[in-house]
Amino acid sequence: MARIKGALGARKRHNRVLKLAKGYRGARSKQYRVAKQTVMKALSTAYAGRKQKKRQYRSLWIARINAAARLNGLSYSRFMYGLKLANVELNRKVLADMAVNDAQGFADLAKLAQEKLSA
Repeated sequence: MARIKGALGARKRHNRVLKLAKGYRGARSKQYRVAKQTVMKALSTAYAGRKQKKRQYRSLWIARINAAARLNGLSYSRFMYGLKLANVELNRKVLADMAVNDAQGFADLAKLAQEKLSA
């Protein structure tokens, strides 16, 4: 049987990594060894970034809800507790959107939460 050398597979593997490293500066996009390290690091931080994005959006929503709730005389925690007592099941994403785009609707929710807290 004929001997098979690994040159073709290695070239494919190298080109795959170098293609991912396209746009990096200097040796990071030219030399396989450096490009491989950079690509591995980039892929791991991209994975972590997808998790962090969810946290950052949630904190943004909470900040928006808090600002709108304070305009209506409530803190964020009192507002959310009042909504829970009123059995209003809107998530933070929807509440934040209401706070930005529908101030009157949010004010109605704040009034409802205030009534449930005082009752």
